[in-house]
Amino acid sequence: MDQKRLFLAIVLSLAILVVFQALLPRPHRTVTAVPPQQSEGPLPATAPRPSDTLGTVPQDAGNAPVAPSATIPRLAIAAPRVSGSIALVGARLDDLVLNDYHETVSKSSPLVRLLEAPGAPEPTVIQFGWTAEGGVRVPDNATLWTATPGPLTPRQPVTLSWDNGAGLTFELVFSVDDDYMFRIQQRVRNATDAPVALHPWARVRRDYTPQTGGYSVLHEGLVGWSDARLRETTYASAKSEGQKRDGIAYQGSGIGGWAGFTDKYWLEAVIPEQTVETTTTYRYLDENRGGYQADTVTTAPVAVAAHGDAMLSTRAFVGAKEVHLLNRYQDRDGVSHFSYAIDWGWFWFLTKPIYYALDWLNAALGNFGLAILVFTIIVKALFFPLANRSYKSMSKMKLLGPKMQALREQYKDDQAKLQQQMMAMYKTEGVNPASGCLPMVVQIPVFFSLYKVIFINIDMRHAPFFGWIHDLSAIDPTNVFNLFGLIPFDPTQISPFLHLGIWPLVMGLTMWGQQKLNPPPPDPMQAKMFQFMPVIFTFMLARFPAGLVIYWTWNNLLTIGQQWLIMRQTRLARPGLART
Repeated sequence: MDQKRLFLAIVLSLAILVVFQALLPRPHRTVTAVPPQQSEGPLPATAPRPSDTLGTVPQDAGNAPVAPSATIPRLAIAAPRVSGSIALVGARLDDLVLNDYHETVSKSSPLVRLLEAPGAPEPTVIQFGWTAEGGVRVPDNATLWTATPGPLTPRQPVTLSWDNGAGLTFELVFSVDDDYMFRIQQRVRNATDAPVALHPWARVRRDYTPQTGGYSVLHEGLVGWSDARLRETTYASAKSEGQKRDGIAYQGSGIGGWAGFTDKYWLEAVIPEQTVETTTTYRYLDENRGGYQADTVTTAPVAVAAHGDAMLSTRAFVGAKEVHLLNRYQDRDGVSHFSYAIDWGWFWFLTKPIYYALDWLNAALGNFGLAILVFTIIVKALFFPLANRSYKSMSKMKLLGPKMQALREQYKDDQAKLQQQMMAMYKTEGVNPASGCLPMVVQIPVFFSLYKVIFINIDMRHAPFFGWIHDLSAIDPTNVFNLFGLIPFDPTQISPFLHLGIWPLVMGLTMWGQQKLNPPPPDPMQAKMFQFMPVIFTFMLARFPAGLVIYWTWNNLLTIGQQWLIMRQTRLARPGLART
């Protein structure tokens, strides 16, 4: 009965942690509730909402009648970390690759591409423009802009200009920093005798539905900071909500913020002027393959006086979600809550410190794998007093095995008396039968948080360890089912479970060794079930990132050493108990 209680305690502890994860709110993170909205007209859409003078952002980035992509004049972008071009028809930022990141660990593989022009397999574009009140002609998706000489570099901005032929000149002044941030000054010069009211806007549009991993620990889709909340909407939710509400999946207003699309490691976002009230909208565009748009527009119009001019500064981020870089844009450049683009998860209070600890250790050791090993030692040291008491109790339980078996045989027909004698023995020997589950329970939040850090953080992407591990964020590439590559076929084509690498095998062996040091359950069925646990966990963790498997293996080895020393000390301290 005591072992059944121990097993029940473990199950209940796991259930409590699962419920805790589900109920604990992340700071400022909300799933967007979609209010009913007015429908929007086609480009150019100038009708304001009844409640205010909000301009309407166009939705035609993918299907407007523009020149074929091959014939569109372009302005080159040549920055340290990004390369590409700006299409002068429509002033589209639609061609961009990241100079520091490749598709695979091979340096000869293609660079990661984040922006592609309409007509490409995965079109994603960023644009800036204006809507106007009173029928004023503004640039649209077919406008051919005039550009100053390029290329666009951190030391050389470029200006795109267009005259509407009615006294208004529109300008887009592009600049780029040494990383991934573009700044665009949206200028209007008014040579007429009458003032003009305009709504500057910015948008990111994807004219396809990306293939997402479907991981519950990772958000992929539309994301942004709006109305003092982090607004996360999946592609599926944007489609279902947009189809109900004239394409609008979310709309809200506030000072500053940002909006765009997030992938596992990448972000494309537009960032309006942080001191101006803007309206952010997530849209589903039900045409062709289906598309999505995140846009921002000034809630109130910007007045351009007669024979005057006006300017609004907007930014666009297109790049990797590097922790320190996002923090710098947030803290130094004032982009509100920009660090929230990284999904730290429910256990953010653990994942963020764990990341910073690993980042510091990596800087000191020069290898994230070594950083994980040292981090594991630090965690073991922090929980040493608790684990020490638990392992001592488990060691005593193992030594009490003969006594427990004798009591079961003596009182096999009287369960009440058996329990009474068991509890008396536990009290006399100073043993807590439920203490053995404490080390496992303590490790679960750390394990989950470390998994989150390894899984979502770009610093782990393509980070090598030693030997055959070239990417700590990916699964162990070896496989016992094809004799570690000697047989030229991929067993996972038959089933994804037929992948079992060297590190998961070693992890399973260490788990089996740790199990042998624990007191076996007296119930035969429970004993058989526990014997299969190392096998089950081996196959489960075989699909986990190699960095996490290395952590679990190393943690098991340290635990085995600690338990062995404690059991040895217990035998030496209680020789009579061991002989009983």
